[in-house]
Amino acid sequence: MAAIPDTRVVRALVAAATVAAVALFVAAGNWQRDRMLAKEADRAALDAAAALAPVPLPRTDDWAAWRYRRVTATGEWRGAAQVLVDNKVQAGRAGFHVLTPLALDDRRVVLVDRGWIAAGAGATRVPDVAAPQGRVTVAGRIAAQRSRYVELDAGAPAGNVWQNLDPARIGAATGLALLPAVIEQDDASAPADGLVRRWPPPDAGVDTHRVYMMQWYAFAALAAGLWIGFAVRRRWRARGGR
Repeated sequence: MAAIPDTRVVRALVAAATVAAVALFVAAGNWQRDRMLAKEADRAALDAAAALAPVPLPRTDDWAAWRYRRVTATGEWRGAAQVLVDNKVQAGRAGFHVLTPLALDDRRVVLVDRGWIAAGAGATRVPDVAAPQGRVTVAGRIAAQRSRYVELDAGAPAGNVWQNLDPARIGAATGLALLPAVIEQDDASAPADGLVRRWPPPDAGVDTHRVYMMQWYAFAALAAGLWIGFAVRRRWRARGGR
């Protein structure tokens, strides 16, 4: 006959499992909350930056402070070093962002995100995008760069196609000393080249994060409530209740 587990041991295991579950649910809720608050802060920064007049691309070491600011930059295109960043979605369609280095008059080089283009099918999935040439003045906003990302391989590009936008690595691959910033070009300063320039607001998904946050906190409350309820009922029965 199998030994009957010690009741105290079972209760201790249930308590430990409950504490672990509550901690996990709260941590997940906190992560969703932090993402929600970060996107709300980004939207506030975008709204504040949009109210300011465009300025020439600054000289700074703190590009994070310039997120979403509207800037202008004049220089020569370096079309030979143009790259495509994969896995970009526009209106539900997969495609690429087209980024071309611009050599400024002060000898700095900055990546310009010229817009989005749809992916093709099969062997022609990667589109053939003509690289611009000559002198130009670009207007746009400073893009917020992601400091972390996940890649499915070692990160080496397939031709001129990259999985992620990383100015430092793209600069190393192209031999250009790129600034750690990207200009998202607006339509007013761009030719009719067929690229889509609809830059999404940074608050996309705020409501989704809020819903998930509340769900995780509700799971934590449910787990804690059930454990407390069973504990109270057990003590009530032990005192002669029914």
